[in-house]
Amino acid sequence: VQLQASGGGLVQAGDSLRLSCAASGRTFSTFAMGWFRQAPGNEREFVAAINWSGGSTTYEDSVKGRFTISRDNAKNTVYLQMNSLKSEDTAVYYCAAPMTSRLQSSNWRFASAYDFWGQGTLVTVSS
Repeated sequence: VQLQASGGGLVQAGDSLRLSCAASGRTFSTFAMGWFRQAPGNEREFVAAINWSGGSTTYEDSVKGRFTISRDNAKNTVYLQMNSLKSEDTAVYYCAAPMTSRLQSSNWRFASAYDFWGQGTLVTVSS
């Protein structure tokens, strides 16, 4: 499985960005997908996850109401729409996919539950 993340960049506080993660190498539509981020000096943290159909999502508390995860199974792509960006959102953002199609939603926020990772895309928010 290959994951290619894109869409990062340098923006000002209050701006928006949309990250994309294109998947290849297996049937995309049967697996949950997640977004994580890692700021300098910090551990990788959960941002958002979505189930196979897009009908169920979950978010880390600090991004609720500002970020939206979605997917287009026809394009094998998952998105992260980020609005009202803050300086504390600055990080490298990673998309991730699990090996199993049966990943329980209760485990979506754990990095250890994912087996495949994109290369990361840098988001820098200036205040």
